[in-house]
Amino acid sequence: MIKKLLCTQIAWMLLLSPVYGDDLLKGTVIGTIETVNYQNSSDRSNTVNTRENAFDGDLNTFFASYDRSYTWTGLDLGSAHVITRVGWSPRNDGVGEQRVVLGVFEGANRGDFMDALPLYVIPENGKIGMMSYADVQCSRGFRYVRYIGPADARCNIAELEFYGHPGAGDDSHLYQVTNLPTVSIHTLNNEIPNDKVNQVVSQLTIISDDGTNLLSEPGATRERGNASRDFPKKPYRIKFDKKQNVHDAPAKAKKWTLINNYGDKTLMRNLLAFELSRRMGLSYTPYGTAVDVLLNGEYKGCYQLCDQVEIDKNRVAITEMTPEDNQGSALTGGYLIEVDAYANQEKSWFNSNKGNPVTIKSPDEDEITANQKQYIRNFFNQMENNWAAYLDLNSFLRHFLVGELSGNTDTYWSVFMYKQRDENLMHVGPVWDFDLAFHNDKRIYPVNTKSDYIYRSGGSCAGNMRNFVDNIVVKDAAAKRKMLEIWDEARQSGLTEENLLTYIDHWATVLQQSQHLNFLRWPILNQKVHQNVVAKGSFQAEVDVVKTFMKERIAWMGKKLGYTYKPNGINELRLDMAQPYQVFLLSGQPYGSSVDNLPPGIYVVRQGTAAKKIVVK
Repeated sequence: MIKKLLCTQIAWMLLLSPVYGDDLLKGTVIGTIETVNYQNSSDRSNTVNTRENAFDGDLNTFFASYDRSYTWTGLDLGSAHVITRVGWSPRNDGVGEQRVVLGVFEGANRGDFMDALPLYVIPENGKIGMMSYADVQCSRGFRYVRYIGPADARCNIAELEFYGHPGAGDDSHLYQVTNLPTVSIHTLNNEIPNDKVNQVVSQLTIISDDGTNLLSEPGATRERGNASRDFPKKPYRIKFDKKQNVHDAPAKAKKWTLINNYGDKTLMRNLLAFELSRRMGLSYTPYGTAVDVLLNGEYKGCYQLCDQVEIDKNRVAITEMTPEDNQGSALTGGYLIEVDAYANQEKSWFNSNKGNPVTIKSPDEDEITANQKQYIRNFFNQMENNWAAYLDLNSFLRHFLVGELSGNTDTYWSVFMYKQRDENLMHVGPVWDFDLAFHNDKRIYPVNTKSDYIYRSGGSCAGNMRNFVDNIVVKDAAAKRKMLEIWDEARQSGLTEENLLTYIDHWATVLQQSQHLNFLRWPILNQKVHQNVVAKGSFQAEVDVVKTFMKERIAWMGKKLGYTYKPNGINELRLDMAQPYQVFLLSGQPYGSSVDNLPPGIYVVRQGTAAKKIVVK
């Protein structure tokens, strides 16, 4: 029995030991200086529990910083080395094993780590009294290497090891935290953004495409949002010094948002709403994708990297004004505004004649002239008084249907609108802010048992927007007919239960790795936060809430609109478009060689020896 246990222990040690070939690296110890003296009422110190203890070869000593977060220890290797393996052992105490979870290893070639790249994030508990190891998938060489303790852990590390070989390496393959793109932000002097006003000088790094694509450019970071800023997981806006193509986004731009999705435990509600927007045919839907975020080497969680809603040819595609645009045609646009319950907290805003608070997003608050502000205020008032003449009904109704289909409390709490130059219409969009949608707001739950629209039965409306919307979707017969046409168009173009559930399942799969780390960082799956109806206890259970809601909501919308879905045969047709085919009337008379723009009726489509009857509504 003793022999068997000894063999098992040796096998376990071999499993945990580094692969030999690259050297255990030595260097000058660097890192946080101020430490904590646990033996004397947690006093500050710089002589006990120092950073050097993490490299003394003794698993019974440890480094513990005085500050609880953003503290670290590492090595100056003297020259660049490609790191191939890292090792760690937690402090030997009752909670030491958990203290390394989400600890981050980084490499840099600047002593201030502004150019740092991640090497590895620890996803699990450490093991007291022994080393754990991980291979590093990063081809760049670094002079400086470090370990940053997870949040609120005082670093608390017993021992660290770095293995590698000399060389500058290259950027052919870098480390991503998960399968999602990694966004790593480093700020000058490690300053943490803490408000919406002051921009912190930053190096902004995005690693994507399985570590083969690197974007690393100077810029700035600040907090963003309103209520979302009150959560412990903070939302951010990043701004590059120069316009950048970010991942697969259409726009080349400076400004991007990192949406925190703290109360949305599916981490996908905004992404799903954006998909509804695309399927509903809005002219612009913001770009969004899920990412992992690091700030000064600390893992922050799974976020949504998204467009900043602003004027751009691939965002809100209208003319961008200058302070010189003060008369004539130039004064007529473009303007980007937001009916906004928080408008009175902004510098550039007004209350409309009918009591709706409006923030002017563009022209910018520091550049808008008195003439421009007066013009857009007058035009908004004019639109309110005569929406039939001055509101783009098409965009308004599509935006409305996305809000109602998603069950969004906040559709009219915050509404983007825009006006193009030389055009007498106010357009509505893009859609935005869906963390409380899809059955995630206890104040309006259960949504699908209500007999009326969300905005009329508990939804949040800025100012008097409820009355404004009523005048269109409740009181105007022509608008209601138009809305039914738009709904049918969307349903016939692929807005189906099957397609939406497939989309949700796709993101549930893509998010698996990241959601696991996110809820290690923010262990709230068993807690109700924000306006959560219930805490389901698991990521999949939260996803199932959205799936169930979506199935029920499509049926609810059909009933509310008096609509019965009858699939258009063209959508069911499977053709090889590279090969010729023929269209016939049911009588057998030829009717051309294309299904495009067929009038309502019954047809037979033949390709080769295969034929199919279709019904076109």
